[in-house]
Amino acid sequence: MDNTLYLECYSGISGDMTVAALLDLGADEQVLRDVLKSLPLDGYHVEISRVLKSGIDACDFNVVLENQDNHDHDMEYLYGHLHNEHGYNHSHEHEHSHEHEHGHDHEHEHGHDHEHEHSHDHEHHHHGHHHEHRGMKEITEIINKGKMTDGARTLALRIFEILAKAESKAHNVPVNEVHFHEVGAVDSIVDIVSAAVCLDNLNIKECIVTHLTEGTGTVRCQHGILPVPVPAVLNIVADNHIPVEITDIQGELVTPTGAAFVAAVATSHELHKSFTVKKTGLGAGKRDYGSAGILRAMIIS
Repeated sequence: MDNTLYLECYSGISGDMTVAALLDLGADEQVLRDVLKSLPLDGYHVEISRVLKSGIDACDFNVVLENQDNHDHDMEYLYGHLHNEHGYNHSHEHEHSHEHEHGHDHEHEHGHDHEHEHSHDHEHHHHGHHHEHRGMKEITEIINKGKMTDGARTLALRIFEILAKAESKAHNVPVNEVHFHEVGAVDSIVDIVSAAVCLDNLNIKECIVTHLTEGTGTVRCQHGILPVPVPAVLNIVADNHIPVEITDIQGELVTPTGAAFVAAVATSHELHKSFTVKKTGLGAGKRDYGSAGILRAMIIS
């Protein structure tokens, strides 16, 4: 029988939570690492570990960027901490309030998703020696050079297409002019390729996502303060008819990458009230909003 995936997004969804949940379901970690190694992409390494979220054991997937200054720089824009023009005068408040379990490895997903939204290039002088602009053309080339199955490659490109379309609409620029900032682009590519490889590895044929639970309020990004859901997420859920539940939790629970994954894979948003659970996987989120911070994935029949 074909595998049906059931995703419970009661704490929202992000790229890293998705990869972690799929690994916890039994996606082959070595297959994933071999694919990532084959990509013409550097400046990062991947950590896969176990963490406790609300006392529950979950898998954590973390893309650790090797230039941590850039990483923190991006975080400040997202969380609205004080910064000077070089972005180094940060308060470190985020280390305590959002992911005390992981120290410097926190939050990569929520940083990079916002890099997608900001397709302008003013930040590149902060990023030192790279000075490269990664748009859909460059990202497609990177994914096409990776050694993965046709199914994984097709899904990874589909997720990026959905993301780029949502960002182009948010910023009123053509899809081929949407640029993913360098630091964010590494995270984005790794998360999206990883999610595609893991789903493909599990041989998932159908995916039920009942609704996305989202927070409220605002988040700060490079270009100012954005409302939650952020414009790219709103575009994705609107274009793909994805049901959303807005809660009174202050903050962003659904990231553009998470929403794009759901848009690419969901075959149904109908709740199944009776089913047999074959296996459960739990993916840890990086933020702590007082909710469980877990993406629960089940293979059902």
